[in-house]
Amino acid sequence: MTNEADTPQVRGFFKRLRAKLNVGPAWLTTDLAELLPGRKIDAEILDELETRLITADVGAEATQRILEELHKRVARKELADVDALLKALHKAMVDILKPVEKPLVIDPNIKPYVILVVGINGAGKTTTIGKLAHRLLGQGYRVMLAAGDTFRAAAREQLEVWAERNQVPIVASQSGGEPAAVIFDGLQAARARGIDVLVADTAGRLHTQTHLMDELKKVKRVLARLDPGAPHEVLLVLDGTIGQNAVAQAEEFHKGLGVTGLVVTKLDGTAKGGVVLAIAQKLKIPIRFVGVGEQADDFGVFNASEFVSALLKSGADA
Repeated sequence: MTNEADTPQVRGFFKRLRAKLNVGPAWLTTDLAELLPGRKIDAEILDELETRLITADVGAEATQRILEELHKRVARKELADVDALLKALHKAMVDILKPVEKPLVIDPNIKPYVILVVGINGAGKTTTIGKLAHRLLGQGYRVMLAAGDTFRAAAREQLEVWAERNQVPIVASQSGGEPAAVIFDGLQAARARGIDVLVADTAGRLHTQTHLMDELKKVKRVLARLDPGAPHEVLLVLDGTIGQNAVAQAEEFHKGLGVTGLVVTKLDGTAKGGVVLAIAQKLKIPIRFVGVGEQADDFGVFNASEFVSALLKSGADA
């Protein structure tokens, strides 16, 4: 896979992330400077910070971990002022996110590499597939799409628009077809055409709908008949605006399917974004990408330090 750690495209995405994530005053640090002048960092300040973390969807487990670290540093008299507090907060948050900062790597020895994209309706699956195809093409891969969402009206048409825009082939069926059969046909076609990566859409479903989760398990079983390792990536798309519901969704999808990577979308639509910390602390599933808008450039590889800086609107280094 092309190394894109420090390219103009990546630097451009970090700039967009900082501009679009948490628009307006930072949800954690606003007014904090006003609270602190001439004051020591004390239990009252940390209690205020705890309240802000909880209300920003950071979740109980991640919040507790962050606060424990800050309390230790207060006890060691390491946090003399607001700048020291913000740097310590930045580091505590990065420590939670760094273990899940794992970009998607396409194994060159597997051809086609099959990515099964799952999630509920409205999370942004189809848009994510289009942006992912655009990114993979830019890295030199031959890409094919499979329209496995045969239930939702216009799902196939939306994916066909992305296929045309990216000029990649697509395998689809008429509405109401068998999703597993469509994706199986996609894998066969991708093999025959020497495709590097097959990206398969699936019907959006609530994680609580057992029969629909069973349908996804069937897709996995059918793919495994042709390639025992397929799908090689189960990519769960989560809407970043829905708070703790995203954690519950991720838990259920992971339990049912063995999710290997996450995409967190619509982070431009929230003044929070803290749910990413809740997910990382609780589930430890690699976060592959984040999305902050509709354009192809609004989709980028997850970077823990840059993400936290964007949340805090700070230039602090981990």
